[in-house]
Amino acid sequence: MKRLALLLALTLLAGPAVRTPAQTTNAPVTGTNAPNPGWLAEPLSLADALNIAIRQNAVILNAGSDLEATQGLIVQTRAVALPTLQATGKYQYTQPNAIENFGFQQQADQNWNSGIQLVQNIYTGGTLRAAFKAARAEKAQALANYQATLADTLLSVEIAYYDVLLAAQQITVNEASVKLLEKELADQQSRYNAGTVPHFNVLQAEVALANARPPLIQARSTYRNNKNTLSNLLGYNLPKQVVDDIPLNLTDNLDDHPYSVDLQDAVQKALGQRPELQALRQSAELQKLNIVDAKAGYQPTVSIFAGYTWKSAQFTPPTDLTHDFDGWNAGGQVTWNIFDGMLTQGKITQAKAQYQKAQTTLEDEGRTIELEVRTAYSDFIEAVETLDSQNKVVEVAEEALREARARSAAGSGTQLDVLNAETSLTQSRTTQIQALHDYDTARARLERAIGNHLINPPAK
Repeated sequence: MKRLALLLALTLLAGPAVRTPAQTTNAPVTGTNAPNPGWLAEPLSLADALNIAIRQNAVILNAGSDLEATQGLIVQTRAVALPTLQATGKYQYTQPNAIENFGFQQQADQNWNSGIQLVQNIYTGGTLRAAFKAARAEKAQALANYQATLADTLLSVEIAYYDVLLAAQQITVNEASVKLLEKELADQQSRYNAGTVPHFNVLQAEVALANARPPLIQARSTYRNNKNTLSNLLGYNLPKQVVDDIPLNLTDNLDDHPYSVDLQDAVQKALGQRPELQALRQSAELQKLNIVDAKAGYQPTVSIFAGYTWKSAQFTPPTDLTHDFDGWNAGGQVTWNIFDGMLTQGKITQAKAQYQKAQTTLEDEGRTIELEVRTAYSDFIEAVETLDSQNKVVEVAEEALREARARSAAGSGTQLDVLNAETSLTQSRTTQIQALHDYDTARARLERAIGNHLINPPAK
């Protein structure tokens, strides 16, 4: 199936690299009339477009950078639970007349010391364990935020791809309409020259043809603009000689492949797998851990240390720094704030309020996502019904035009009947391709609302 092929193409990103426009977009182009680079006109399927967007889209690349940056925050969070190793060194010179002497003992005017010490916190009121839990929560939250950004961007790429296909079809429909009306004008002009119809018929045909040209012009402009939008989402660096119509070669078509979904199942799946909810769940967990950190202010902090020190002798000849002492040291330390001016209580109150806010935000986001699924489902049902209603319309409109022409040729119909039939045919074709486009975009939005096709970041 097409959807399965898209998913496989995206989940194989960590596999062997394939040549993409990212490897050629910055190739030099010489000459004012240099041809377009080959990669720009290569066949581009929807799966290819999504793959290229993952590799080149600026929003996705920035989201990946944010995900990598979060790793640094995770390391900082865990640091409170890990031991610290510190090396120190000091040299000092003191003017002799500023040194107090003790009888026959003369204090040295120069001294030095150095050492190395390992410190490990063994109890901090629960913050050590909370630090490791927070690190896991931050990692899960960062991944969920990345997936949400990725899903939104890929949806924009998919819809932009469909928009280009729609504009191309609109050009075809309007060109066909112009050709029909040109043919009608030529026919009426011939009949007028033969004296079988009045000049009014020619004027009517000219007006109808003139009215059909602006939609064609607009469709071509929309086609150019939509290709520009898609190229931008794909992260293309367009050559300077491409100033008008980007020569994209889209290979997929608007399709009406059946897509079945149960609303209740869709809502449950969305509530279970949408990355936005996963990120907010982790945010609530982090706020809960902040309460633990705040309450730690009531608890003692216990740490142990061990080290080795070197220092010069205190009473030596002024210029002799070779007499020194060294040795191991070890011990423990306990600190406990008996009263901190209600600082800890204030932190606890703040942390609890923020946790409650995170819970409320999570619940509200759940309702918002359910509404989004229900709305997307309703829009999809509308698109399905509209598409079904248009299945036979074009065939009927074509038959109506054929009969109107036959009746006009036989003298039992009027030119107005023919023009009306041609207009109805154009409207039917336009409505049909618009319905097909709306079906595809509604399906894509529904899948995004449900949270299907979640993708992990590419392996580095």
